[in-house]
Amino acid sequence: MLDIGFLELMLIGVVGLLVLGPERLPRAARTTGMWIGKIKRTVSGMQREISAQLEAEELRQKLNEQQKKLDDSLKKAKLDVESIADSPSDAAPAQQSDTDKSDTEQRVAQASSRLDDALQTVREETPPSSSASAAPTREAEPETPNPESAALNKDRNHQ
Repeated sequence: MLDIGFLELMLIGVVGLLVLGPERLPRAARTTGMWIGKIKRTVSGMQREISAQLEAEELRQKLNEQQKKLDDSLKKAKLDVESIADSPSDAAPAQQSDTDKSDTEQRVAQASSRLDDALQTVREETPPSSSASAAPTREAEPETPNPESAALNKDRNHQ
């Protein structure tokens, strides 16, 4: 944090002793330590919040990418199924030859396999949910309406 050596600390101690006197110096040091602790807790809390927000944003981006991939796969499958459905309607079912039936069956099988591949791809690429593991820890921590008052109470208990 600050690059303060032993000599600088001794100089600050001597000046503090001369200015405050021996009776007020311990209380001033305790108060200074309390404020430094508050600042450190506040900074670490902000860092945790920022990292949580960044992680949430990354997860949102991944989710949007997966949704786009799934939508594209489903559109392709829908077009395949529609093309299969349109081609038999042109010819009457009684007039279809064996080659037309086998061709239709192959196209249906291809469309089905593409749907299966798309679903498998989506299942493989979905990231594991970190919110499930984070939820119990948040519930275990009691939330205080005012973090500064909680820090003050904690510091008062240590005195």
